[in-house]
Amino acid sequence: MKNKELKESDISRIIEMAWEDRTPFEAITEQYKLSEPQVIILMRKHMKASSFRMWRKRVSGRKTKHLSQRGFKVGRHVCPTQRLR
Repeated sequence: MKNKELKESDISRIIEMAWEDRTPFEAITEQYKLSEPQVIILMRKHMKASSFRMWRKRVSGRKTKHLSQRGFKVGRHVCPTQRLR
């Protein structure tokens, strides 16, 4: 999908997914057919410069943003102190 084909709601959701620590770029690629470099371009275009820099600093080198680098399987995180009923 190209940026011109994306709705405003899609762009908003892509940005939200990119900000989430546990959502890998592969999930964005699967849903929206955008590669990691395309997501970076989209983020740069639709965010304030300072917000973009803050985001890039956070995700650079983050293992959870790439499925191949994760040390866990995809699933819901549950705190060890949380009681399951």
